[in-house]
Order: sequence, then structure tokens, then C-alpha cells
Amino acid sequence: MTESFRREGEYDSAYPHPHQGAQQHASTPAAPSPVDPEWPPPPAYRPGPAQGAGDGDGGGTALLTPAAAEPAPHARRRRSRGPLGLLAAVAIVAAAIGGGTAYGIQELTGKNEAVSSSTTTSVVPTGKTGSVAAIAAAVSPSVVEVQATSDSGQSTGSGVIITSGGEVVTNNHVVAGASSVKVRTSTGKTYTAQVVGTDSKKDLALLKVQGATGLKAATLGNSAGVRVGDTVVAIGSPEGLSGTVTSGIVSALDRDVTVSTEEGRQQQQQGGGWPFEFGGRQFNGDTGSSTTTYKAIQTDASLNPGNSGGALIDASGNIIGINSAMYSASSSSSSDAGSIGLGFAIPINTVKSDLATLRAGGTDN
Repeated sequence: MTESFRREGEYDSAYPHPHQGAQQHASTPAAPSPVDPEWPPPPAYRPGPAQGAGDGDGGGTALLTPAAAEPAPHARRRRSRGPLGLLAAVAIVAAAIGGGTAYGIQELTGKNEAVSSSTTTSVVPTGKTGSVAAIAAAVSPSVVEVQATSDSGQSTGSGVIITSGGEVVTNNHVVAGASSVKVRTSTGKTYTAQVVGTDSKKDLALLKVQGATGLKAATLGNSAGVRVGDTVVAIGSPEGLSGTVTSGIVSALDRDVTVSTEEGRQQQQQGGGWPFEFGGRQFNGDTGSSTTTYKAIQTDASLNPGNSGGALIDASGNIIGINSAMYSASSSSSSDAGSIGLGFAIPINTVKSDLATLRAGGTDN
């Protein structure tokens, strides 16, 4: 591995650098130059005889002649570029590491546990990128159904497991005002969950599943890299149908979606689905007087009541958004109510930036 630090043309075992030889024959060793230090230090060698040639064993040092007293111009140029080249290589490696793990480690909560996060890793098997079946198989175990019970009734939504210890991200409107919360995994097991923190301004909530083991954490992607036209897959529990998979594309980015922060309205999941505003108009019901607006990813993947809090996934199986709102053609419970290809998701980078707040109890406490 030492060869990776060796600069071409230096420290040859038979013919060392001319300046090296000159120092060997000086009566007093010269002090190391502070301007051009040697790194790594040159290898040890035996001084050769002063007859002008090596001693024949490959380890001698030739006597300098006037023609060899000064190194060739190209040699000096290579010596001066060597340290700069090394520094540049280190900088490139550091940049690559920084870019690949920009959000690899999350703030810990009571133990050594980190959010599974990557901007480059493909969760699906090699050669299966973009396959809806492969994405569903890889990510479905990380998506749960969320059942919240409150004084106004029961609501059904979805959630995404983000740590193997049982942290689950969902929408605030799924669990707002809930007196009890349960989650059901893809294996059919049901667990009690505690609401750790809520942030109504971002429509996010963090749950902690109690007593669960062997949970599979999803891999959080990078929503900053999402482009219009990208293939996406949505997984959730529309109308309580756990593990439902739909697919589509990213239709638009940075949509200003306005939703209610009032608990009574945050439980409206039947009929036309979750009420929201877009472009100055209200959809699926009245959002009320207390609202919040966030930037959303728009998708034509089918979303229905119950998909809220579920996963929006890229072609590599990384979570890029938390599904949060959908438009229905009808505000009633008639047969024509349902998705018409206008769904919205909270970008996963928004979720990442809010995790520390949610783990501390959120902004609503």
C-alpha cells in the first residue's frame, strides 16, 4: 500500500534523487527543507563509493557529475505537483464519502440505533431496479397500518418503520387527538404504539411500537434528487386494506399543499378523504381556520383514504416521501369517490430534518 504515496521518479533504489546523493557526501547533513518536506521519508540505503558509479549491488549511490547536479525541469515539476495531487485525492475521497452519507446517522434516542438512510444504495436486488414487484417485496415489511382511536371515532392510516427498535413515522392527522394507537405489521401482528411527538405544522408524527422485535427499517432516500417523471411506488392501507401497492410517476414538485391542524378535522378519513387546499381552492371538505402549508411531491400513483402516512418509494426502493393528501372527485361517500391521480407526499428530507424535534416531543407539546 505504500506505493500509493510514492511519486513517480523519486526514491529509486538504484539511482536515488540527485539531491539525496549530494546530501550523503556532504560533511554535515543538511537540515530538512521546511518548504518541500519528504513524505513519506525516503527509504534507507547505503552510500556508494566515490568513484562515480554504484557499487554494483543495486544499493549504491552514484557520484554526482556537473551534468547531473541539477534535476531535469520535468522532475522538479513532478516534485512540486506531488503533494498537491495527494491533497486533491484526499479531498475527492472526502467529498464522495460526505455526499454518500449526508444523512447516514440520526440523533439517537436512548440507545445506539440509527435511521437506515442512504442516497445511493439500491434496496431492490441488482437488475430489478424499477420493478414494482421487487420494490413491493423489499419495502412492504417496513410499512404498517395505523389504527388510532379517539373520542370522535377511529381513523385508519399508514406508517413507515424507520428504526429496527420500532420508531414509526406517520402523518399527524392520522393520530391527532388519539387516546390509543395500534399498528399492524405486514406479517399480521398487532402492537400497541405510543405517540412520541407530533408536529402539526409539517403534518408529521413519530410513534414507538411497544414490545416488537425483528422489525425491518426502511431506507430513507434523498428527496432533493427526485425529478418530475421519476417512477414511484406507494404502499399503504387504503380503506384498511393493508399492504396495498400502487405505482405511477412524480407529476410535479414543490406543490404548496395546505392542510388543517385542527384535531376534529384531522380525523376525517371517510368519503372524499383528507381535506386540503391547493391553488386557493379547498378539496375534500373544509380545512377550517387553523391550517399549515408545506411543500409536497405530487404523484399520480393511486392514493386513497388510509394511505396517509404511508410510503412513497423511488425505483431503487428508497423512501422519498410520506403520503399525506389526495384529491377525490367527490366529497361524499358515493361510488365515484376515490383517487383520480392527484396525490401528495411530504418529502423525506423534511421528515429527516424534523426527526430530532419529534423525538423530543414535537412542537405541539
